[in-house]
Amino acid sequence: MATLKVGLVSPEREVWAGEAKMVVAQTIEGQLGILPGHAPVLGVLLDGSVVKVQPADDGEWVTAMVGSGFFSIANDEVSILAEQAELGAEVNVAAARQALEEALAAEGGADATAERRARARLRAAGQDA
Repeated sequence: MATLKVGLVSPEREVWAGEAKMVVAQTIEGQLGILPGHAPVLGVLLDGSVVKVQPADDGEWVTAMVGSGFFSIANDEVSILAEQAELGAEVNVAAARQALEEALAAEGGADATAERRARARLRAAGQDA
């Protein structure tokens, strides 16, 4: 079976890398599902969205919150380059909820980026946002 070679990186570290059956990313133009054999694409990630990866080993889906960034697809290789990225399994849910509350309280909820990222962290962790 054909697979994708996936790499999700941020400036701090390689967040996830491996073989995958499918990747789902939210772009500024809409949600994109990526399967092996996908046409080459260069896209812009939606800031404060969730990327999902279905590992090739039939393991559980890997979810990650991503800040702004880019992704590219070519020859069954998917590179996701995010300004900020955090695996759902690594999210401190209490801290994410606190960040969301602070973003909503900031001068009438004016901190939209912080709010989007806090909500994405909670979604990546499998929590209601």
